[in-house]
Amino acid sequence: MTAEGKPLDAILGYLVERAEAMYTDGSVSSILLLDDQGLLRNGASPNLPADYLKAIDRLKPDANVGTCAAAAATGEVVLTPDFCADRKWAELRHLPLALGFRGAWSVPIKADDGRVLGTFGTYFRECREPSASERENLGILTSAAALAILGKATKIA
Repeated sequence: MTAEGKPLDAILGYLVERAEAMYTDGSVSSILLLDDQGLLRNGASPNLPADYLKAIDRLKPDANVGTCAAAAATGEVVLTPDFCADRKWAELRHLPLALGFRGAWSVPIKADDGRVLGTFGTYFRECREPSASERENLGILTSAAALAILGKATKIA
């Protein structure tokens, strides 16, 4: 899609759709990108409501906040099987719980040099961790997201 000149938002949206297709429980995926100020901005989250996206817009990477902010800060995969049992979600848990989500996980999207470009997160409707195949498949999609991001000069507004 990059070679065809597709816009970055279309490519990221396609990757999110592919991620959501592998879940059978109504899970929802989201890509957040780091902007020039180092804040997380929506890259592709077609199945999250606008008010949710507005509430998390410009989230600062922080190892002690949620899954995406923590993954962006640490450069590591962050698992939250249950929002109610994870203190990293103390200030934000009301947001996903109101949408019927119980847990989430986030994978950092990284450049080859290790620099974090954003996150690829998934919200689950039940308390659980991702399966081995889900981890493997999302790893492939995350690598594709990094290639698309680096292949585009598009800035996140």
